[in-house]
Amino acid sequence: MADKLYISETPEDVKSAKGLHLLTANTPNGQAKEDWFLRLNPNGRIPVLIDNTQSPPFPVHETSAELFYLLKFADKDDKFGFKDELERSEAIQWTFFWHGSGAPYQGQTVHFLRAPEKIECKKTPRGSYYYAINRFRNETLRVFGVLEIRLSGKYTGEPREYLAGKGKGKYSIADIKTWPWVNAWEKTGFKREEVEQFPHLLKWIDRIAQRPAVQKGIDSKYTKS
Repeated sequence: MADKLYISETPEDVKSAKGLHLLTANTPNGQAKEDWFLRLNPNGRIPVLIDNTQSPPFPVHETSAELFYLLKFADKDDKFGFKDELERSEAIQWTFFWHGSGAPYQGQTVHFLRAPEKIECKKTPRGSYYYAINRFRNETLRVFGVLEIRLSGKYTGEPREYLAGKGKGKYSIADIKTWPWVNAWEKTGFKREEVEQFPHLLKWIDRIAQRPAVQKGIDSKYTKS
């Protein structure tokens, strides 16, 4: 693997990187489909995490897998994880829930909303959205409702501050995985009145947004319009 991971076409900043190296949206458009990148992730998608402390360097793709990898090798104290196995299971469940049920629906909502001319199907009676847009919008709202149930404590009688952990929960990779998507509800095309039915979810969004590290991460120098 050592002599196969990097090739002559691999950018020098990738080959010479030390420690943990994350290939993100800064990767030039189209390069994710080039041979050098497909050696790191055959799916040709960003981000890709490369652990250069391993010999040979070890690539990790899929954001949820990357989070759990970082938790295992870079968070020995479980600051963003749990030592208790049941709490750890909760974190896994909610991380996988968003990975499999939330991100795909919200991602498709954005895709169809921005490219309606590519959708050849009849409009709904309202005439506002194509069938595909409505399908994924409604599923995204349904998933938001699942998060609302969890955070409101509807079936436990105890509202939560975070998705996983005992009591009110603890900020963990489950929240880290989910928040960037849900926080973008307005950019996804939802109106305020549509998400006001999820008051605990909105409080969760605001609570996490106030964290100093999150504020730094969403600063304009790290984001693109």
